[in-house]
Amino acid sequence: MNIEKKQIDDLNIQLTLDIAAEDYAPIKKKKLNERRRTAEFKGFRKGMVPASLIERVYGEQCLGDAVNDIISEQLGKYMEESGLNFIGEPLSSEDQPEIEWKDGNDFTFKFDLAVSPKIDFELSSADKVVNYTIKSTAVAKEEMKRNMLMQYGEMQEVDAPTPESYLYVDLENDDKTVENGYISMRDVTEAMKPALMGVKAGDKLELNINEVLEREGDRATLLKVKKEDLAGINPVFNATVVNIKNFEAAKPTPEIFDRIFGEGKVKTEDEFEKEVANRLSENYRQESDYRLGKDIKDYLVKKADLKLPENFLKRWLYSINKEKYTMEDIEKEFDAFLADYKWQLVSDYLMKKFDLKIDRNDLSEAAHGYVAYQYAMYGMANVPSNFIDEAAQKMLTDRQQVERLSEQVAEQKVIAAVKDIISFDKKSISVEKFRELK
Repeated sequence: MNIEKKQIDDLNIQLTLDIAAEDYAPIKKKKLNERRRTAEFKGFRKGMVPASLIERVYGEQCLGDAVNDIISEQLGKYMEESGLNFIGEPLSSEDQPEIEWKDGNDFTFKFDLAVSPKIDFELSSADKVVNYTIKSTAVAKEEMKRNMLMQYGEMQEVDAPTPESYLYVDLENDDKTVENGYISMRDVTEAMKPALMGVKAGDKLELNINEVLEREGDRATLLKVKKEDLAGINPVFNATVVNIKNFEAAKPTPEIFDRIFGEGKVKTEDEFEKEVANRLSENYRQESDYRLGKDIKDYLVKKADLKLPENFLKRWLYSINKEKYTMEDIEKEFDAFLADYKWQLVSDYLMKKFDLKIDRNDLSEAAHGYVAYQYAMYGMANVPSNFIDEAAQKMLTDRQQVERLSEQVAEQKVIAAVKDIISFDKKSISVEKFRELK
């Protein structure tokens, strides 16, 4: 048995394993004996099958298993004793010699291994990152007020349509009758909008729905049929406008305030204005914090100046995902993977450097925060705590969710530690300019 190391460059190693017949022969023999003890062949008692028959049936498989056992042992031993941090798993070299699987042959195997780059850098107050403060405006406050009230709005009848209106119509032709179907003015073709903008309740008109609505899905919704049924229906209908409705924002009343903020928390319009301003400031703070975290991550990755064995990484990604992705898919997504992988390496380095730990409480807090955020995304800001507790506990029983939460907590801990060390260049910026930042 012989192992030869070839250093391709700082990050890539090729190992050549020469395995002689005498290396694998005893292992193969042991495996054949194990087969013989358990094999059941018609005409032979268990354990009494002739060795020659066992060899003929299982010889090649036992040969392959014996050689693979040696390969796994020797590669594992090398990787453990080298003191290096390796990326992924060893890959068969692209110049691997052809193997003739024949008992008594010597075998040569070549493997490519990639070494994780060494990371070593210091941080101080001389390291500086821009920290943006987003300025609130009256226009933004009014927009937030409207959005909050729209969440609890309802359909109201109006006299004339607007570009946001819904026309409720009765339709009839020789093929079909539809009662109280609706047409969203937002979905109407540009050619037909002028004609429909002038209608009022009670008007009768002829409509070719193929001309009114471009998308099949919209036409199927109007006629209350499946898309595949549209082809058999005459698109020209006699239409009667039943009514016209707009979705109107709720009025700012104490009842609506209770639904938005919780009972008794906001009672007057002045308090509503203050709460809107606070929420807008909090939203902007969260956006700014997210941006700061991203910029800190980018700064740290740039400072680490990592060089990675990209060709090896692409081959390794393909080898573990070839049932799902082509090499073309890997190439397409590789830049995004590389950015994430570099950050993961830097994050792991700083977790160790700052002696940061993740415990069960950290994960529980992260799970609760995630669940509450998901509810808030759907406008549910006052969810009972037992609902959040139950969902969070369920997350913590899912291994993949726990891994995702661990990465999230690690990122938060690293960024918090770095914030205590580096300096910030504080800048005030409009929300429009902020969202244009790359």
